[in-house]
Parts: sequence; C-alpha cells; structure tokens
Amino acid sequence: MTAHTVKSATPAEIADVADLLTLAFSTDPAARWSWADPRVYLASFPRFVRAFGGAAFQRGTAHVTEGNKGAALWLPPGAEPDEEAMGILMQETVPEHIGKDAITVMQQMGNYHPKEPHWYLPLIGIDPMHQGKGLGGALMRHALAECDRDGSLAYLESSNPRNVPLYQHLGFELLGTIQAGSSPQLFPMLRKPQRRT
Repeated sequence: MTAHTVKSATPAEIADVADLLTLAFSTDPAARWSWADPRVYLASFPRFVRAFGGAAFQRGTAHVTEGNKGAALWLPPGAEPDEEAMGILMQETVPEHIGKDAITVMQQMGNYHPKEPHWYLPLIGIDPMHQGKGLGGALMRHALAECDRDGSLAYLESSNPRNVPLYQHLGFELLGTIQAGSSPQLFPMLRKPQRRT
C-alpha cells in the first residue's frame, strides 16, 4: 500500500482546494440535487466550499494530499460553517421548487450534530482521476489520529451511500438518515475516540 503525504493547506490555497472539491462532488447526489444545472453547479460549489468548510483554512485543519489530489476540511471544536453565507448562497442559487426541502435537510443535519465538543467533517473529496487509490483513507486517518490523541468525537454526514462502508471501517457509527421531500438521503455518522494498541 502506498503511503500518502497529507499536509495542511493555507488560506492562500483555498481557491485550488475549492476547485478540487468541485470536481470531486460533480456526481455527488446531494450536491447535484441542489445544483442540477451544470453551469449553476460550477459557479456555486466553490462558494459553498468557502461557506461550509472555509473556517478550516484559518484553523490549520484543511488537509490536502500531495499534488492537490484530495482534500478534507475539518472544523475543530469551536469552529462553525458560515451559516449566513450558506443561507445567502442557497437563496441565490438553489431552485425555488427544492428550497423548502433544502432548509428541512439543513435543520435535520443540525439535529444530529453532537452537543458535546467534536470535530466536524463538512467536506472531503478526491479528484475523480485519483479515486480508488487510498487518498480518502489517508486523509481520514490523518485527522482521526488527532481526534484519538485528544479523546475527541468526530462527526460527519455522508452525502454518498457508497462512502458509508469506508467510514464504518474507520470506526464511525451510523446514527440515522436525513431526507426531506425530493432530497437524496444523507447519513449522519459519529465516531468515538479510539485507543491505539
């Protein structure tokens, strides 16, 4: 198995990471439900990356693999998505006929978030040209090692059912299902800190 190098991305790299994640999520069920029109998707998703996970760049918890082939934006305890920017983006870009369902999905997401301090993974993605090479696992293990050292919970919502087994393999437990109206399902998952033997 190839060892992959993971490093922290700087705020100056946010545009590159947003472009990478836009490629990675181009077939994601939830992303493309929100922005089915390709032109709207390409214009909106980089803004979404900044609003949803941009705080990771200021915290040093935006992780990238060598060659910018994969990225994971982790929000440590105390860091939050920019809800105001996300609300504006949704109002401006999400089609009116799914707007109510999108708001309900966001509310359900909030209901599943742990109340105690936790690390939150809003976004992780691999360039489609480099998927299936272990980059996602490397990005996850990099951050989860810190969670285990600190004794911290880790939480995410998987927007693609294909990824649920990977997260379960890494110690995440499925909490339920998030879905409203015409939306695809999201899968909230929680991982308790694990002791290394």
